[in-house]
Amino acid sequence: MKYQDKIATSRMDRTLKFIGTGAKIGGNYIKHYAKKTVNPSLDKEELHRDNAEDIYSTLSSLKGSALKVAQMLSMDRAVLPKAYSDKFTMAQYQAPPLSAPLVVQTFVKSLGKKPNDIFEEFALNAKNAASIGQVHEAKLNGKKLAVKVQYPGVAESIQSDLRMVKPIALRMFNLSEKDLQKYILEVEGKLLEETDYELELRRSTEISDACAHLDGLVFAKYYNELSSSKILTMDWLEGKHLDGFLAGGPTQELKNKAGQHLWDFYNFQMHELKAVHADPHPGNFLLQEDGKVGVIDFGCIKEIPEDFYFDYFALILPSIQNEPELLEKVMERIEMLYPGDSAETRLIFKEAFGKMTRLLALPFASPEFYFGNDAYMSEIYALGEEISNNPAIRNAGDGRGSRHMLYINRTYFGLYSLLNQLDATIKTGTGSWAGAIESHFLAKKS
Repeated sequence: MKYQDKIATSRMDRTLKFIGTGAKIGGNYIKHYAKKTVNPSLDKEELHRDNAEDIYSTLSSLKGSALKVAQMLSMDRAVLPKAYSDKFTMAQYQAPPLSAPLVVQTFVKSLGKKPNDIFEEFALNAKNAASIGQVHEAKLNGKKLAVKVQYPGVAESIQSDLRMVKPIALRMFNLSEKDLQKYILEVEGKLLEETDYELELRRSTEISDACAHLDGLVFAKYYNELSSSKILTMDWLEGKHLDGFLAGGPTQELKNKAGQHLWDFYNFQMHELKAVHADPHPGNFLLQEDGKVGVIDFGCIKEIPEDFYFDYFALILPSIQNEPELLEKVMERIEMLYPGDSAETRLIFKEAFGKMTRLLALPFASPEFYFGNDAYMSEIYALGEEISNNPAIRNAGDGRGSRHMLYINRTYFGLYSLLNQLDATIKTGTGSWAGAIESHFLAKKS
């Protein structure tokens, strides 16, 4: 495994890295169009692979918010060509880790001691490395621990990194300026929270305690006295990431069980806690041989405002969908429609978002749902691409949708993707929360 001895932390050094990547992308385009003059039927697959390799190489060396954006985009096949999503998936837990000297340096700056002065044993080679930090194995008092070490300069570089990512994203991912700006502002706030390990420790404890009664979930204990704003120490959880779990050939019963635990975990957070683990990629879960699921990394938590909660989930209820006036009011409150929209614009957005909402709501429409249906997932991604490329929507969009939708939608897309990869059949249904939402709207009408 290749280790990094240095991370560019100054704005100038990081800017030069981005400029160099832009030059490589330009060279890839020149190479592609030169080949196309010889072979007019040449598609863009090789171009996408070359660009994905060059972009990922730069982002993985820079770590932090730059790599986090790649990680997030890897979960959204509606935005990225397959070559990008395949490559960027590595950002979830396979990024190049820091070298031992940099790890020791971080400990000394953060806790005032070297790791071997704190723990009985400490593996300087990281077990997993992602976008914000990497995880090391340690022992203390005979107990196996996981120690997350934050990369140097991550928090300080977030704003400048996102400004530099913006032009690359605009060119490569076909996003509008306004949509991207809203996305970046929301992402910036969450990234700043993710670099605060003291906040993560508090949230980890609170959510773990609140979900402790749920069947089939395993949470780590966190150690305040062995943690800081840059170091986070917790119990080591056993298990495999999704790809390793599936490689072991689990039975369908076991896959369904693991999937059900994930569904129940997210259902409880959404509807009871109104705060959700909004980073549902495979690197944040450890699947065990008996189907239990270990949940790690509570750095990205989306708190759901109560008014937004009722409006967002009302959209999937037939009782709301069947009342056009009420539906339009709900869509206005969550900024899918604007009061000044023309009748034509309102119709375009009502049809487009209505179709997507009904599609995403299918799992809730029956007691059970088979998420392994690739045709269903392909339909979601195809519809998302169709909506994003619709000229009328792009011209009138103005960044439609409440900022709160960004992480909630991302959470559901991520969860659906996990369940699809598990090939799982899940007991879904709306449960008691649907009645509570209907009662909320009935009370407002009376």
